[in-house]
Amino acid sequence: QVQLVESGGGLVQPGGSLRLSCAASESIFTIYSMGWYRQAPGKQRELVAAITNGGRINYTNSVKGRFTISRDNAKNTVYLQMNSLKPEDTAVYYCNAHKIINDYWGQGTQVTVSS
Repeated sequence: QVQLVESGGGLVQPGGSLRLSCAASESIFTIYSMGWYRQAPGKQRELVAAITNGGRINYTNSVKGRFTISRDNAKNTVYLQMNSLKPEDTAVYYCNAHKIINDYWGQGTQVTVSS
């Protein structure tokens, strides 16, 4: 059982930045892929960005060039740096760990982009 704890959400004005963190309860070397998903009210949860333990990265088109996912293996932590935030980025952001055949989720952190 992988436990994930997210932090870093909040309220930010359009054009601003936030950095989300996701700390895992075990070495992320053993986790094939870690990523960030988001769910806005009335919408399905969608993949935002993911990074494999081999370093392969995938972004959804709407965040390319604005968001950056990274991992610190020594701290068992994955980050999502979000720049040039837009109101449409408003959602609950969830950390995900995909290990073998299982998916694990964090509790979610709210990101609100509003003036």
